[in-house]
Amino acid sequence: MDSVFDELYKKYHHDVFQFLFYMVRNREQAEDLVQEVYIRVFKSYTRFEGKSSEKTWLFSIARNVAIDYFRKQKGWKDKLMEKFDWSTNQVKDDYPIPEEITIQKEEIQWIYKCLEYCTVDQRAVVILRFIHDLSIAETAKALGWTESKVKTTQHRSLKIIKKHMEAFYEKEGMHSEKVRVER
Repeated sequence: MDSVFDELYKKYHHDVFQFLFYMVRNREQAEDLVQEVYIRVFKSYTRFEGKSSEKTWLFSIARNVAIDYFRKQKGWKDKLMEKFDWSTNQVKDDYPIPEEITIQKEEIQWIYKCLEYCTVDQRAVVILRFIHDLSIAETAKALGWTESKVKTTQHRSLKIIKKHMEAFYEKEGMHSEKVRVER
């Protein structure tokens, strides 16, 4: 079990941390929650049936850990909305790839800012689909949903993001064609 656990940790630690960081918007809290994820993995690995990939299984556990964290918070919905303060540069990767470097551009920051208008479920879908590049099927398994629910939630979240992106462009007095947010 130790070698399997070590392999899971090495392979997916960064992805799990990044997912939780996007959810809770606090580095220290995300690190604590990652530990909770791996405690749950350690306790329940013998019950892992292999019906999904290990990665989707880990994201499913991470999502449940994040939800448990929010439930324990007093006024968790309000705190959740406060956590998404994109005006500061909290998102930093020690190993950025070219695509991640573009996140620093203003337009991309606006998209991240628009995530605050999405529900927790919508945010989870956007993070899993577009940041972690999971397929609709993998996202459905990670969230314990049907593929149809993932598609619907994704559609609604992109609609919200698009609406607020257009408002940002208008507010900034920038000329833009219709904002295209799709996948």
